[in-house]
Amino acid sequence: MRCINLFLKRFFDFICSGIGLVVISPFLLIISILVKTSSEGPIFFQQERLGRKGQVFKIIKFRTMVVNAEKIGSGIKISGKNDDRITRIGRLLRATSMDELPQLVNVLKGDMSLVGPRPPVTYHPYKGYDNYPEWAKPRFEMRPGMTGLVQISTRSKATWDERMKIDLEYIEKFSVFFDIKILLATVKTVLDGLKK
Repeated sequence: MRCINLFLKRFFDFICSGIGLVVISPFLLIISILVKTSSEGPIFFQQERLGRKGQVFKIIKFRTMVVNAEKIGSGIKISGKNDDRITRIGRLLRATSMDELPQLVNVLKGDMSLVGPRPPVTYHPYKGYDNYPEWAKPRFEMRPGMTGLVQISTRSKATWDERMKIDLEYIEKFSVFFDIKILLATVKTVLDGLKK
């Protein structure tokens, strides 16, 4: 049954990401223009992340911060909504999670899934896949997701170890119906965020 669910998951990812990119392409063009004209630097932010089985891939997002932000101020850590490294349009994109939309390309390519554990950077919280504790490595058995169980339950409040335990819970409970439930809850979380 799990094999069937995994096949359906990939089929669902491929169809939805392909259709999604076509449908929202005018919207993506508008965001691209806003990002490019509002601050210096590229439209997209690409960064190496750890994916399925610890394979490294480049995640694609709309750039929401100044160029080389990781080397300025608090580095990888974002010090709240008022972090001065975040651009004006970047604040809106982050608040609505629209900066994540280009990851549909990652989903189409097979680097990612619509739902799954979020892909960590290659150097944090551990340097490379091999340095993760054995109990945490099963979180890499599935493709990383644009959203996941962590995002609808704790967002960024939990520690990395707590997040990884939630990821393991997702992998254990996984089914296509569970994915749909998480996607619907993600939409609700984003809409709730817009009201604040």
